[in-house]
Formats: sequence, structure tokens, C-alpha cells
Amino acid sequence: MFKEIKNRYLRYPVIFIYFIILFFCALQINFLWLFGYSPSYTDIKSPSQRVGSELYTADGKLIGRYFKENRTPVEFKDISKNVVDALIATEDVRFYNHSGIDIQALGRAVVGMGKEGGASTITQQLAKNLYRTRYAKSSGLTSKIPLVRTIIPKLKEWMTAIKLESNYSKDDILTMYLNTVSFGNNTYGIKTASRIYFNKQANQLSVPQAALLVGMLKATTSYNPIKNPERSVERRNVVISQMSKYDYLSNEDATKHKKAPIGLEAGNEDENTDGDSYLRAAVDKYLEKWCEENNYDLYEDGLKIYTTIDSKLQGYAEDAVKDQMRILQRRFYSVWGNEDPWEDSERKKVDYPDRAKKSLPIYALLQKKFPNQPDSVDAYFEKKKKMKIFSYRGDRDTLFSTMDSIRYYGKILNTGMMTLEPKTGKIKVWVGGIDHKFFKYDHVNQAKRQAGSTFKPFAYLAALESGMSPCDKFTDKPVRIAYQDKGETKYWEPKNADWSYSYQDMSLRWAMGRSVNTVTAQVTEKVGWDNVVKWAHECGIDSKLESVPSVSLGSNDVTVYEMVKAYGTFLNEGNKVDPILVEKIADRNDNIIEEFAPKFKRALSEEIAWLMLYMFRGSMEEPRGTSQALWEWDLFKKGNQIGGKTGTSSDYVDAWYMGITKDLVTGVWIGCDERTAHFKNGEQGEGSRTALPLFAKFMEKVYKDPLSGYTYGPFPKAKVEITRTYNCPTPRPPVDTVSTDSVLVDSLDIDMSIAEPHEPIKIEPANNTKVEEKKPATENQPKPEANTPTVPLTRKEERELKRKQKKEQKEKEKENKQNNG
Repeated sequence: MFKEIKNRYLRYPVIFIYFIILFFCALQINFLWLFGYSPSYTDIKSPSQRVGSELYTADGKLIGRYFKENRTPVEFKDISKNVVDALIATEDVRFYNHSGIDIQALGRAVVGMGKEGGASTITQQLAKNLYRTRYAKSSGLTSKIPLVRTIIPKLKEWMTAIKLESNYSKDDILTMYLNTVSFGNNTYGIKTASRIYFNKQANQLSVPQAALLVGMLKATTSYNPIKNPERSVERRNVVISQMSKYDYLSNEDATKHKKAPIGLEAGNEDENTDGDSYLRAAVDKYLEKWCEENNYDLYEDGLKIYTTIDSKLQGYAEDAVKDQMRILQRRFYSVWGNEDPWEDSERKKVDYPDRAKKSLPIYALLQKKFPNQPDSVDAYFEKKKKMKIFSYRGDRDTLFSTMDSIRYYGKILNTGMMTLEPKTGKIKVWVGGIDHKFFKYDHVNQAKRQAGSTFKPFAYLAALESGMSPCDKFTDKPVRIAYQDKGETKYWEPKNADWSYSYQDMSLRWAMGRSVNTVTAQVTEKVGWDNVVKWAHECGIDSKLESVPSVSLGSNDVTVYEMVKAYGTFLNEGNKVDPILVEKIADRNDNIIEEFAPKFKRALSEEIAWLMLYMFRGSMEEPRGTSQALWEWDLFKKGNQIGGKTGTSSDYVDAWYMGITKDLVTGVWIGCDERTAHFKNGEQGEGSRTALPLFAKFMEKVYKDPLSGYTYGPFPKAKVEITRTYNCPTPRPPVDTVSTDSVLVDSLDIDMSIAEPHEPIKIEPANNTKVEEKKPATENQPKPEANTPTVPLTRKEERELKRKQKKEQKEKEKENKQNNG
């Protein structure tokens, strides 16, 4: 077709222009994948600035960010004129006169071979930053060819710059540039940089401050004011000279500003971090499916995420965790001293450090590298190196080997705590552990541990569902339950926590409140352990549960999240709720994108739910109820009622407390991540002495804050007719309150245990004709009369008394034999 142009002087330029146009078209469409990605018209109209998302509490407190580049956009009107003047004077003095490509600067660069400065305009730099034209994924097959791989990205930047200039005003381009450019230290955008380096807003920057930040753009590391303050000041003064040269400053002002000190004032240290926490990680996981379904990127789309978390309650919970866990850790160290705490169920020592070492990926690599050379492998693990470790006094720098680290962290107690408002389905508190920096594993929804006695309520729920009432009675006596295991008949003989039996008839409410294993086992046998599993699932337990006779004693592993959700069903009038952690999501302009609502489902009748709350109150109201240690805190003003359940797994590995108030359900778990590490006995490690105080400290702080929104008060009254018999209070034995001065006992002291009130324990004699009451183990004390009140004993005193009685009985038998002989 070019032959039709007869004039060859015209034909060749036309051919040249044709192929130039053809080339740029091929460049734009990435012909045969030769040139890589170029931004389309849609990309130009809707540029992505990779803005991180922000995480807020329900009351609007910023608690975290999700970002790949720490950036907060700002509008042009909120940028200091000093910044704009400094940028134009230094980077692109003809910015307002060109259309994306500065021909004059380009010619100068070509003639001077780049020695007199480059020709890249602000618009071209924006194209490079905004669309990443020089990234590997933006390159095509021509990137393998030297020189060509340099020219092609430059040409794409020219094309993109022209597109930007044709679609945006100069002020818009400056704004986008200042919002995308890096200022070092993972700081992107002028607003974030202003906060990080000067603790100011972008419109408050002075000339020296603006010049310093603009000066950093040439080399963010070399001219970083924190790492290289002298070079940073030199570069700042160059920028000020440029501003003076192009009449943005007078010579006098320039001279004055050059003498100004660097004036760094670090902003909030959290501004330059993502606020990583258990809650932030939980929300990330919570929104994973939503982001995928709605095509959002949590780390680049500038979302504002409003959680259901109450910042006050969260703060009170974290304070209570820190206080109680410090006490418990000190207690744990005191109990074990220099002895290793790792033991199996038969109290035999376990070499946990060696097992942990062999589970590390590096161990297998070292085994291959040093076959049959165990000393070389051990030398690697015993080599000391600088390390920052967790401590309750703050992060500590030390010299630790890998084995030292394994031993140290293998003795650390951890916790998980969650608070739910069942009526709204909103999670108010989420504490996944003691320190997310060192312990990433979330003990609310990731860790599954044996629930211990906190699982017993599901057995009593099954009993109520089968037609029983809280007043139905079972006898606290030895139990032997037969069950089938793979065709073989086996027997389970549960023991009470104190290894004794009272032989008393106990109502269901008393047995649950006192946490009597033998009665719970009998109830489970009567209703069927399959039904216990069924009702646990109905209330909200999602984990797989083994249907075995011991299911009611908490032999299965569950999460704190599941337990709180299930207990919430009782407080919520029998409605099971799927709790929500996020309330709403907005874009960066505060337009609501999504609102979340909890899902409710009827699981129990209102009557059964109310009766279960009445049963839970038994732990405070029935004799020797396991929650009665709560009286030591200021929790019971204005007729306040609290129900709850303690839990302790075998060998005191896991300690639990589930607390219920009129508004909230709170679950607390405490234990070591390594299950072979645990306390030695119940006085040190059972739920009432570990997890319960944490709950109590938390609720005390909540109640004492008049602005928390949660007040003292009784449980809700029944809204339906209660057809079952339930008002059957257990008679309380008289208690001597004179012989012991309770003021002198501090139950929070590490070496002391909380003394729970006990009625006399009855032991069945061998002839089964007479029941003998135990007496206080005190020297030279006369026998009390039949109507004399019995002093309550601690479990330690009870054990000592048993030993003493056995010894006295043997001595009497010996004397009788001698006399008869």
C-alpha cells in the first residue's frame, strides 16, 4: 500500500511512522507475550494504590492494619504547599508545562549521556510506581535481551504517562504520586511519612521538613534521617537550594532553613507496624472466605474493618491475663524448682526437649549432613547465640542455644480467653495467648484441649431433656460402668477429685455445682453418653466427640471458642448463635460495603435453658460449690448473680473456668502448650485456683467501670412457665467462723491455696453398719459432741486426717492383740 505514495521522501517517513504506531500497538497488547503487561484504559481510570486495610474496635479505636506497603492516602488540599514546591523544584521543574514527557529534559539527557541528570518526569515516576512497569511480571520475552529490556519499560512508562496526563489533572497526578512513593522503613505516602518522621499531619510540614522528605526520594536508605542523619541534612539542603533557584524561596529564607536542625520527632511507634495481635490474625482468618467471594484483597484494597470487640473490655481482659499469668508462672516455677516438669500420666519423667528437637525440620537435615555423628548434631543444638526471649518484665536479650530455648518455652504457661454477648452474638473479648510476638498459636480458636469438668453441664442438660428435674437425686458412691470397646466388655470406675465418697443423696443441682464425678457418671450412664454428645453438638460444640462413658468428664478436646458458644446457648434462652467477630466493613471513604449479622437457631426450649442457668448458679449457692472462691472479689453487689463451672483435666494439665453473668459468657483456659508439663496437684493447678481468678479479676474491672455498659444484677427471670420441680435447696452444715481468722489468709499468695468450705466427709466403715465423721487434724483436741459444729477442712487437711486415723486404728488393733494375747 505504501507504493501508492509516489514521493519517496514522503513514503519513508510514513512507513517509519506506521511501524512506530504498529510497534506501540504491539507494546500495548503484549503481542505474542513479547513485551509484558501494560496498563489498560480501565487500569488508568481506576488505579490501584495498594492501600492497606485498617482494623477498628466496635467503639472506633484503631487496633491494627493489614498492609504490604504501609500507606494512608491523603487529598491534595491536605498536603503542605512546601512539599509540592520542594518536589517540583527537585524532580520536575517543568511539571506544569509538559504532557507527561519532558522533551527538553529528554534531549539534555541524550546529549549528556545522562551525566546532567535524567529525564524522568513526575508522571513517569508515578506510572512506574503505580503500575510497576519494571517488575518481573510486567516483562515479556524481550526482557531476556540486553539493552532491549531497559528500553521497553521506559517506552511503556512514556505511554502510561501520556494516558495519565490525558485522564487526570496535574494536582491529581501530584496527589497520586505523593500517596504512592516510598519514604523508607516500609513507609509509603506523604501522610504516613509525616507521622513517622515528624509526628505531624501532611499539611503541617515546614520547609526544612518537606525538603528532608522530598530529598529522601532519591535514595531512601542513603538519605534516611534515622540511619544517616548527616547525609540526610546535606540532601535536604540541596532541595532547599533548588527551591531557591526556581524562586520558591528567597535566598534569605533558604539560608535560614539550611541552618535548621533535623528536628525528627518519632510518631506513635504503632504507626509503622501492623499492630500484629491474636485479634488481628483471627479477623484475617474470619474474613478469608468473604474476601475471596467478593474479590477483595485485605492487604491492598484500603478497607475499614469494624470488629465487635469492646476496647474497654479487651483492655481489662488483657490486664487480668497479664496479672494472673505472672502469678501462675511464678507458682509453676516455685512448684518445680530445678526439677523438670515434664511427666506422663504415671508420673514418669519425659524427655520433652529431645522429642521437640527431633521434630524440628533442621534435625532431619543435620542427620543427613552428619550421618552416624550424633555429637555433631548435638553441637549444633547446643551452640549459644543471641536471642530475644519472652518474659513478664518485657522482652529480654540473652545468649541461648536451641535446646535452652526449647527447655525455657516448654515451661511457659499460656492461656486463651473469650467473652461473648449471646443476645447480640457479638464477641467482646478475644485474648489468644500471653504474647503474640512469641506465641503465634491462638488458644481461643486453634488450640483444642481437654475440657475437664466444664463439659459436665451437657450431661445434666441431657438429664433435663430426658425428663429429670434439678431436684432429682443420685448417691455419691463408688461407680462401676460397663461398656463395649471393639466387642470387648470393659469397665470404667471414675473417682471423685478428692478420692472420697460422701454416700449422700445429692440433687442434680448440688452434684453439678460441687462437680461430683460419681454422680455425673451415673447421670451419663442413665441418659446415655450418645445423648450427652448429641446435646453438646446441639448447643454449639463443633469438634468431633468420642462417645464414651467418660465424655461428661471432659475427655474430648475442644476450643475455648466452642465452649463459650455452647454456654451462650443457655444464657440466650436456648437459642444457639454463631458468634460474629466483624460487625461491618467500609471502604476508605467510609461507604459501607458489608454488614454482618449473627445467625440464631433454636437448640433448647426456654424452660430447659432457664433451668440450666439455675443449675449453674449452684456452683455459688450449693454447699462446696466450685465457684465459691469468687466471693473473694468484689462481684456481688446489688443482688448480682454469677454462674459458672470449673474444669481440670487429668494430671492438672488443663485448667478451665466458664463464667456466666446476666449479659456475658466468658471462657478461660490455662495450661502449657506442652501437655506433659503441668502442676503437681489440685491445690496448685485446678481450675478454681488458676482460671477462676482470671475471670474474677476481669469481671471486677468491668463492674467497677460505670461506663463499661455492664452492671450488677440477677439472672433473667423465666419468661415461660417452669413445670419441673427445682426449688430444693441443700441443707448447709453449720460452720465455725471463730477458730480461724480468715483475714490472715491471702488466697492469692502463690504458696497458699483457696480453702473451699467443706461439709464433713463421710467414710463407709468395713462392716457397713456405721458411718464415722472425720474430725479436724489438730493435736490434743477433745472429741466434739454430736451436736458440735464441725470445722471445714481443706483437702490437704482431709488427707492428713485420713492418714492419722489409719495410723491410730492400726495402733489400737495392735494394742488389742497384745491385751488378748
